[in-house]
Amino acid sequence: MQPHLKQTYNYAFLDEGSKKEIRRTTLKAVAIPGYQVPFASREMPIGRGWGTGGLQLTLSLIGDQDCLKVIDQGNDDSVNAVSIKKLVQSCTEAEVTTDSERATLIQTRHRIPEVPIRADQILIFQVPLPEPLRMVEAKERKTKQLHAEMDYSGIWLRLYEDIVKWGKISIGADYPALAHKRHIFAPSPIPRYDLPKLNHADGLFLFGAGREKKIYAIPPYTDIEPLAFDDYPFETEHFDGCNCRLCGSSDTFLDEIFDEKTGQKFYQCSDTGNCRKRQEKRHTP
Repeated sequence: MQPHLKQTYNYAFLDEGSKKEIRRTTLKAVAIPGYQVPFASREMPIGRGWGTGGLQLTLSLIGDQDCLKVIDQGNDDSVNAVSIKKLVQSCTEAEVTTDSERATLIQTRHRIPEVPIRADQILIFQVPLPEPLRMVEAKERKTKQLHAEMDYSGIWLRLYEDIVKWGKISIGADYPALAHKRHIFAPSPIPRYDLPKLNHADGLFLFGAGREKKIYAIPPYTDIEPLAFDDYPFETEHFDGCNCRLCGSSDTFLDEIFDEKTGQKFYQCSDTGNCRKRQEKRHTP
């Protein structure tokens, strides 16, 4: 670390007491999958709602042997991802990468990498709204009571009303799911395509909501069940007949892009790091 940074910041920006408190909260969250554990969210040099919860988890867990990857909607080069990487590097000098297979810590906003998470990796989510019952109940005290009593009739009614109105469940992202057959949790605004990746995964998933001051977790090999009715089963997005224009992939999550100049629509991999690796393999003799 540069000498002037040593004098200005504690390693990984946060003081050691703050990091210990966040780690203790994280251990509680891991012990009860999907349960939201309150924590004393610290002030960070970014605005609340821009990933402060995920950033606090990253800074509390990162060490000098870690390699960090940060993505925003699957993109390694967005303003949010690049800014967070620069901040972490400035106070840790940790190695950063765009390759999810090299990373030990991955901080993400709204996507899960295409390559499955390994047992030696931790995926950290930036969460804007951790309470899945907020769509049906505004009061925090009441939502805590509903979780304690496992009374999720309101959210089931919300799904039923969707079917009555639209003929299907219209929730596209942040689809509610049941963790370990006990707590309904918000998986952050990931697409439905990514939700099955949480089920019985090898790695640890941590969710940090800085503005709402909550941390929750999905430990390895946890049973994750998206909410659905028997006659209206859970479905993910489909990209049948579509390919990434850069790497040719047809088995990844694709972003639909409209070119205003040509008036044409094309598809491109959301996970830019994985897309680059596929392109390199295509061009390697």
